[in-house]
Amino acid sequence: MSSRRTLRSTAGALSESCQIQKSAAATPARATRPRRNKHSFPEPEGENGEAHRRLSAKPSTPNPKRARLASTKSPQNISAEAHPRIGELRTIYSTGDIDDATPPPFPPDRPAEPHQTNAPLNTPGGSRLITYSAETLNCSPSKTGIPRPTTTTTQLLEQACAHLIKADPRLKPIVEKHHCHVFSPQGLAEVIDPFQSLSSGIIAQQVSGAAAKSIKNKFISLFNENNVEGEPQKPWAFPKPVQVAACNTSFLRQAGLSERKAEYIKGLAEQFANGNLSAEMLIKASDEEVLEKLIAVRGLGKWSVEMFACFGLKRMDVFSTGDLGVQKGLALFMGKDVKKLKAKGGKWKYMSELDMLNNSAKFAPYR
Repeated sequence: MSSRRTLRSTAGALSESCQIQKSAAATPARATRPRRNKHSFPEPEGENGEAHRRLSAKPSTPNPKRARLASTKSPQNISAEAHPRIGELRTIYSTGDIDDATPPPFPPDRPAEPHQTNAPLNTPGGSRLITYSAETLNCSPSKTGIPRPTTTTTQLLEQACAHLIKADPRLKPIVEKHHCHVFSPQGLAEVIDPFQSLSSGIIAQQVSGAAAKSIKNKFISLFNENNVEGEPQKPWAFPKPVQVAACNTSFLRQAGLSERKAEYIKGLAEQFANGNLSAEMLIKASDEEVLEKLIAVRGLGKWSVEMFACFGLKRMDVFSTGDLGVQKGLALFMGKDVKKLKAKGGKWKYMSELDMLNNSAKFAPYR
């Protein structure tokens, strides 16, 4: 009896469902409207509607557990990709650093001189120095020790290219094809931190670019505390010389540095902390004095200092005779058979140092 009653009720439900489906197919569907209570108002259209939706969106609260886990990351796991604040330290037009980012906006014109530092330099105290300040320009060279400027930052590269082409017209197609970003007005506007640039150079010695970047990021993380939840986010900064000089090498090695490199960077930091090296010295010194002062620091060889003087300080008459790439390039330019010379071996296999200096003399002071 009960089974019959169940069958009848099921059949009735199916019949009613079929009738509903038929009526739904016969009549066009009407657009449904969202239900609203008696206190709601129509949502505005256009730009006002978009603003209304943004304001009425529910605020999202970060997961406390996720925030705690993020704050406990060890320095070994920190990278520029994982931590955007480290990425802020990059500056790709670079030159004086192993990292590069984007060129700065077109800068104002200022005096320049091929044999002087043409890059603005940061000091550990946060100030910024340039070679030809208003005070320098108002004093005689005998007082400042700095020669008078012969050009400006917007004309320096143009004059250099004209000089090179005049010295040897064969350079014209090469100069026109390969624009020199380093000494362009944008490149000359790049602000250099001498301690950061030289330390980065030491970190990059004898390792790949990816390894150097990873070690540098870990090194930076050692001196930057984790931000406190709920407080404004602080950008990560490269440590100051005084901070590094106060650390022992075992602490610095946590970044992945070898014992020798940790000693080099600590020694470099001590030189800046005690005043033997400074941004002011690098501004006033001649090309020869820059090489002499920096090569005296452990961990900085002649080639490293030459690269810093050229790409960091933006000094234009830096000619690295010990660089195999420079040797080979000059040998090719002079018509030598570099394939045969390569098999010769030795430091000066492509060209002797004396020959390099003699053949490049006509390009000074833009070598």
